[in-house]
Amino acid sequence: MAEVTIAKAYRNDVRISTRKVQIVLDLIRGKEANVAVGILKNTRKSASEYAIKILKEAMANAENNFGMDKEKLYVCECFATPGTTMKRVMPRAQGRAFRILKRTSHITICVKEKE
Repeated sequence: MAEVTIAKAYRNDVRISTRKVQIVLDLIRGKEANVAVGILKNTRKSASEYAIKILKEAMANAENNFGMDKEKLYVCECFATPGTTMKRVMPRAQGRAFRILKRTSHITICVKEKE
């Protein structure tokens, strides 16, 4: 039985909330890698910029580290998990202070070669 290799790429503490990233990653899950890049280029979401970079990194890892064929790659797994949250204070009326949560994400994209 042949061993199945998976090429990964990830970026930690990206300054965008996890919920926004998950919407974009749902679009490309299970698609061919070249098709996924095209979908992300035509998606008007701020998370698509980060996803394109990470997907291209995963494709380069597959080609250079594992010798996979670039044309046969597809997105087998992609997910975003919450990263550290930066806490900031916004001054409000009468000396009060409201907390602002600036959320970050850890984005992971895995590609695999089709048989």
